Amino acid sequence: MRAPDAAVGRSAEERLAGLAVPPGSLGRLGELGVWLASCQGVVPPTAPTNVRLAIFAGDHGVAAYGVSAFPPAITGAMVDTFRAGRAGVSALARAHDVSVRVVDVAVDDDAGGEHKVRRGSGPIHLTDALSPEETQRALAVGERVAREEIEAGADLLISGDMGIGNTTVAAALVAAGLGVPAGTVVGRGTGVDEASLARKTEVVSQALRRVGSRVDDPVETLTALGSADLAAATSFLLTAARAGVPVLLDGLMAVACALTADRIEPGAAAWFAAGHRSTEPAQTLALARLGLEPLLDLGLRLGEGSGAVAAVPLVRASAALLSDVALLADLLPPDA
Repeated sequence: MRAPDAAVGRSAEERLAGLAVPPGSLGRLGELGVWLASCQGVVPPTAPTNVRLAIFAGDHGVAAYGVSAFPPAITGAMVDTFRAGRAGVSALARAHDVSVRVVDVAVDDDAGGEHKVRRGSGPIHLTDALSPEETQRALAVGERVAREEIEAGADLLISGDMGIGNTTVAAALVAAGLGVPAGTVVGRGTGVDEASLARKTEVVSQALRRVGSRVDDPVETLTALGSADLAAATSFLLTAARAGVPVLLDGLMAVACALTADRIEPGAAAWFAAGHRSTEPAQTLALARLGLEPLLDLGLRLGEGSGAVAAVPLVRASAALLSDVALLADLLPPDA
């Protein structure tokens, strides 16, 4: 895994230190600009103009076991809403000039399509989510979508996810990746009550017990505890990192996939920035392991890529600051 350009990063830090602003006054925006410059390999960095979001959609077998406040049928309905441009993330994407693409990887309906791996994924506490062959197909989908978006000129990528039950599966991926118990990672997702939260925690605990040491292998973890949509998203992020295209991460699902991608190929996380902090405890734990600090903390738990899209203006602002602010040396008299 090629790392972002460290020499360029140092040059960006030098430029940041030389701006005509009080030292450290740009805070996280300055750090973000340095990261962007190292990813782009140029100082000052260029503000991303072709930001592209891919929403990977799929159903999850655990949704039939009381882990969500909404029925599985919502997944397909939301896919239609994305395509109609009427979802929450659709409004944010229009506001911030972000392209949105919806990829049906495993929605449990009769709709086909070139990216469809299966109808729903297995209930992870009872059986593997996918067969090994389906995992490979899902990984191939994510790679293909990333390559298509990069070929279309993407200079910043975002992954989103849609699927009732997805926070349960993502929490299991984080628990497996970090080696922590279910109780530390399971959150309320769509806003479940205490009884549903307890069921959700037990589902993840049972899944982890069922899988055992198979979690030592990240691809095997996707097969046993993941889903087709999350496997595709993992490959999407990994392909972006391999291609040297920076990624702005969304909430729990994106961060669970980022953690898994970094397990598959250590160093991938250097190409990722965290768009926002969700309300899910698993996301905070995974971000800490990846060494990422979220740009926004707004209490969002919508998913869909919405938190990352909301943070896009900050990425553009960081580039503008490094590019357009005068250098202190240029303002001082020659003998100063």
